[in-house]
Amino acid sequence: MSARILFMTGTNTEVGKTVATAAVASAALQAGLRVAVLKPGQTGIAPGEPGDAAEVQRLAGDLTVSELVRYPEPLAPATAARRAGMPFLSPAEVTDAVAELAAGHDLVLVEGAGGLLVRYDDEGRTLADQARAVLDAGLPAEVLLVASAGLGTLNIVALSAEALAARRLPLTGVLVGSWPTAPGLAERCNLADLPRSAGAPLLGALPERAAAAADFAALALASLAPELGGTWNAEHFTRTHRPE
Repeated sequence: MSARILFMTGTNTEVGKTVATAAVASAALQAGLRVAVLKPGQTGIAPGEPGDAAEVQRLAGDLTVSELVRYPEPLAPATAARRAGMPFLSPAEVTDAVAELAAGHDLVLVEGAGGLLVRYDDEGRTLADQARAVLDAGLPAEVLLVASAGLGTLNIVALSAEALAARRLPLTGVLVGSWPTAPGLAERCNLADLPRSAGAPLLGALPERAAAAADFAALALASLAPELGGTWNAEHFTRTHRPE
């Protein structure tokens, strides 16, 4: 059986993409799967400092982590590479790394930097191009979109879904990266509207400050739908938070 390859992208920065990656990894590990996490381009982290892949490992446990390039300034990868005088990252390099990890694992999670169309080089190639290159190499890549819960999210989710469709990239679903403790009207309404905007199912909602949970493994299972290895039920969650 071939490995599942899931590209993790966000509607923006700071939407909980790394914690979401850790939750999906944790659920898979608890199911007995061999898991690898690839961070193609890490920005804003100095040499020797733990990056996003290390945070996923800290939260999820015993998995393989890999990072291809690291740029010191917290900018889009293309800009950070240019300013540092460092090489750009190509889709071919990502494809090679994914193929190598897929050969020895059941699940490969590829965590992008920022949103889907953030540039990785001066030719304008993006995480979407990386995923397309993996698919074109004959590997079964799919995309999970991590979104915020509040105002503005529906437009960005719809735009991301359109960009994926234009590139013939399969969107597995949408995951809320940080569900507030006290959700307002917008957050409650968005639970029903997010899957409509995405044209794909809502596959979970991670509570805010999930990274600080005393039992992250249990939280991961409770926050993810069965399609991602958890027990979370979208219909029940949406009904529970239905606005008055």
